[in-house]
Amino acid sequence: MQKKILIVEDDIHISKIIKMNLNLVNYVTTEVYDGLAALEAVKQEKFDLILLDVMIPLLDGFALMEKIQPYRIPVIFLTAKNSVYDKVGGLNLGADDYMVKPFEGIELLARIETVLRRYGKEEHMIKFRNIQIDLDKREVTQQGEPVELTPKEYELIVVLLKNKNIALSREQFIDKVWGGDYYGETRTVDMHIKSVRKKLQLQDHIKTIYKIGYRLED
Repeated sequence: MQKKILIVEDDIHISKIIKMNLNLVNYVTTEVYDGLAALEAVKQEKFDLILLDVMIPLLDGFALMEKIQPYRIPVIFLTAKNSVYDKVGGLNLGADDYMVKPFEGIELLARIETVLRRYGKEEHMIKFRNIQIDLDKREVTQQGEPVELTPKEYELIVVLLKNKNIALSREQFIDKVWGGDYYGETRTVDMHIKSVRKKLQLQDHIKTIYKIGYRLED
C-alpha cells in the first residue's frame, strides 16, 4: 500500500519540489501551507508521516507538534532554523528527525525511509513491471521465476527501485551500496549496472545519465 505523507510548507515552490520528488517514488502526498490547515488535515485524514516546516503561518511547527502528538504520526521537521537549541527543542517535542534547509532530495527520501522503517511502516515488497523483490527474504523474482543476483547487484537494484525516476551519481551508488569506506574505482558501478541490466532485462529502463550516473525509468 502506498504511504501517505503530509507536506506542511508555506513556501509553495519548495512544497511543489518535495511533492514531485515524493510522487516520483510512489508516495501519496497532501500539501498544506499553514499550521491550522495542517491540524485540520491530521484530524480528517490518516497519514503515515508528516514533513513539517517550523516557521509557518497561523500555528508554527513547534506549536502544531504539541497538538498532533496524540495522533502518534512520525514527524520530520524541515526548517531553516539551524541552531542546536532549535534542533534539540524540536526533537524533545517528539519529532523523529530534523533537517535543515537546503537539503538534497535523495537525503530526504533516505530520512523518510529510515523513519518509516522505525515505525514498521516500510515496504516489504517492491514491484516494478514483471520484477518483484521481497525485502525480508532478499528474494528477486521475474515473472514468478527466481533471479540470482550477487549481494551488490541486489543492493543496487533495490537502490534503483527506491529512487525510481531519480538520477543517481556513481558516488551516490558507492555510498549506498558499497559504503562510505569504499575506496575503489567508480567503474565498479558501471560493471554492476551492466550485469543488473542483463539479468533483469532492464536495458531499456536503466538509463545512463551522461557524466553523472544512472536512472531507473518506467
